[in-house]
Amino acid sequence: MDRAGIKQAEYARRSGRSKRVISHFCRNERVMLPEDLYTAAKILSCSMEDLYEWIES
Repeated sequence: MDRAGIKQAEYARRSGRSKRVISHFCRNERVMLPEDLYTAAKILSCSMEDLYEWIES
């Protein structure tokens, strides 16, 4: 969101999610559902894979 220049409140408005839920996502306290990942990728103009750090085992 920082790179896209979007504040949490604006992201919440665009995504239809509450500011509280967005705050949980940003603090990694809640995992995004696939539909949240899709919405985030559209809003932030990135791929869904860009939204999390993927660690291969």
